Amino acid sequence: MAISGRVPLLLLLGLVAVVLRPEGSTVWLWLLGVLLLVGIDLAVAPAPASVTLTRRQPGTVRLGDPATAGLRVAATRSGRVQVRDAWQPSAGATDNRHRFHLRAGESRRLTTPLLPRRRGDLHAAGVTVRTWGPLGLAARQRTYDVPGTVRALPPFESRKHLPSRLARLRDLDGRAAVRVRGQGTEFDSLREYVRGDDVRSIDWRASARAPHVVVRTWQPERDRRVVIVLDTSRTSAGRVARSVDEDVADGMPRLDAAMDAALLLGALASRAGDRIDFLAGDRRVRARQRVHGVRDVAARLQEQMADLEPTLVEADWDALAGGVQEFGRQRALVVLLTALEPSAIADGLLPVLPALTRHHRVVLASVRDPELGHLADVSATDRPTADAVYDAAAAEHELERRARMEEVLARLGVDVVDADAAQLPPALADHYLHLKAQGLL
Repeated sequence: MAISGRVPLLLLLGLVAVVLRPEGSTVWLWLLGVLLLVGIDLAVAPAPASVTLTRRQPGTVRLGDPATAGLRVAATRSGRVQVRDAWQPSAGATDNRHRFHLRAGESRRLTTPLLPRRRGDLHAAGVTVRTWGPLGLAARQRTYDVPGTVRALPPFESRKHLPSRLARLRDLDGRAAVRVRGQGTEFDSLREYVRGDDVRSIDWRASARAPHVVVRTWQPERDRRVVIVLDTSRTSAGRVARSVDEDVADGMPRLDAAMDAALLLGALASRAGDRIDFLAGDRRVRARQRVHGVRDVAARLQEQMADLEPTLVEADWDALAGGVQEFGRQRALVVLLTALEPSAIADGLLPVLPALTRHHRVVLASVRDPELGHLADVSATDRPTADAVYDAAAAEHELERRARMEEVLARLGVDVVDADAAQLPPALADHYLHLKAQGLL
């Protein structure tokens, strides 16, 4: 049961009776009267079981976008009803307490605004129903388990870069420019020779059968394989700032920034006609999906990434490389979204790279912490304390280690894309377009 604020007010009104009749029996009689009113009000109040609840599922929403949870409330008895639709804290439920009068046989639809603050499935914690008596002094209360789930997907903030990269892709494909021959390109069609064409593109057999000289046109390769490997090990749990001006505490985990880059690359590669395979894991494979032939590749990837969380273990690159090989032996562009941490790469990734580079084109995409560059770029006049000097020296040492690791990876045939959280998605997309233009996929 629950009581309202009217009960303490009634007890305070008893002071007037005590002043008018200052005896001990007055206090007890007044207390007895208040308890009697509360008991009668509680006995007359409808039972919570007379209220039926039906939930409308919120569905799926991108992280940071608002959602709405709906409840249909019906009652078999008239009375005043108070409903609290509780969700787990990360669902961001607000204005979830509703108080109204419900007649017998009437139903009402209640809405609770949600603003998810964490990826994955966010669940309802329970619906508490209070039915008040006619005096509004006491209420019966009961909490029901009405299952509800809102699925928060990665936000895909880099979607704003997709139109400009698609325009460059159209230029690359020849829909906005004349197709020319390049290394590794595929034959497209024949056309009449015009001044300025490369004479090496002349098709002499076709020219012999035609009244004019004919040249071949070429287009970048299509129907290539792109394998996106997302590292969910301990290195993906570190928080990085999106920019130098942003505090690390207000930034994002490396994993979320890597997801954003993977979504942009997947959306761009699918528009280019390539086949997309996705793999995520650490000590074991957490997610594995072929998304070839799907109309909205980004939406499918978001579904796969929604439940992924960093795991505080070292990555087993033998298992992840084995997962890549299970997609097939055909040559592919393998994009490893992992942190450029020299110690972690030297111990886990370097031994398996020769097997990957032997069959595939490998790109390592890493989220760089802008704070390293900010500390290393501080001038001598801005280092008034010994702590600042040591911080700058440590940052420069770490940047040097990363540069040496990039050289090692380059000698193994691995391309490295190392950029801040906000710049990594477009940088990786640009590198993909560069490889496609050069015919290196």
